[in-house]
Amino acid sequence: MLEDDFGREVSGVRVSLTDRCNFDCVYCHNEGLGDTRGPMEAQDDELTADTIVAFLEVAAEFGVDSVKFTGGEPMLREDLEEIVRRAPDEMEVSMTTNGTFLPGRAPDLVDAGLERVNVSQDALDSEAFAELTQSGAYDRVLEGVEAALDAGLEPVKLNMVVFEPTAGYVPKMVDHVAENPGLQLQLIEYMPELAGHPEWAIDIDRVHDWLEDRADKVEHREMHDRKRYWMHSGEATVEGDSASTSLAASDGGIRTEPVNNHNSGMVEIVDPVGNENFCANCHRVRLTHDGYLKGCLNRNDDLRDIGTTKESMRAAFRETVDTRVPYYGEYMIETEDGEWEINEEYIDTDGDRAPYEYSE
Repeated sequence: MLEDDFGREVSGVRVSLTDRCNFDCVYCHNEGLGDTRGPMEAQDDELTADTIVAFLEVAAEFGVDSVKFTGGEPMLREDLEEIVRRAPDEMEVSMTTNGTFLPGRAPDLVDAGLERVNVSQDALDSEAFAELTQSGAYDRVLEGVEAALDAGLEPVKLNMVVFEPTAGYVPKMVDHVAENPGLQLQLIEYMPELAGHPEWAIDIDRVHDWLEDRADKVEHREMHDRKRYWMHSGEATVEGDSASTSLAASDGGIRTEPVNNHNSGMVEIVDPVGNENFCANCHRVRLTHDGYLKGCLNRNDDLRDIGTTKESMRAAFRETVDTRVPYYGEYMIETEDGEWEINEEYIDTDGDRAPYEYSE
């Protein structure tokens, strides 16, 4: 297993299968691209199944034991089942999806070897969901979650981005996973330095505090030095008329009224913004849909071409790990006024192509 200069072993890879997506979420800067009519063959700028499998075989040579397939929307690849099936046996295979194509395909994915799935779901209301995702697929997502559970992918982890428009939905979502066995919740901190709209950011520590006050049990997870909150079911209510007057508001606004049902649900927070400790515990690198390795999921100027042979893939993998830097504290430096700026020492450092250009 390869280790970078900061003592972090690389044990996992995230592989983006496409940058196409059938959603156009307001907090994302690179979705809704390309032909999204439905699952289809790999497009001209997307890696073939053979190349993806060859890369995974190389990663396995270096002791990588897990792969997560992402997008865009990875289920827009009609060869997804083939890719999952051909992944090295020693790798745990998981996927992040918006869930709309899970009905009808979840059983085949499980048969192919898929072991876990994350489904993006930012609200439990169809109108709010449509506003956030620019899609009318709310019911289809719910069907997708049920399809994943029916196929044996329990627990299904729901991904929810926490920012000004969604903060007021957190209590209801926490109750939702507590009351529904087989579901877990991953709250993802909004990253304004990547997606813009700094006014949407909220104080994620307040979410931690609220969860800790309510949790039946708090566990420490070694990965990313992260906490896990085990919750009882209850009825969480939000004071005020606006959804954003709860966790987003400076005066709090959340109260919890316990009810008799005490099913347990797990909630954790992905909070990388300004979090040097989070980066110090990162053990993944990412492969882009068009064949470039990134040492940090949130960097865009260290892109290394994996080429077409296993020899070139090994070289790119070694170089990517050798040149990794922590995102915060080294690549991103906090200024005296509390802002974050890129350390110029690491800009365009021997990358194999120019950084991607994203639209807001």
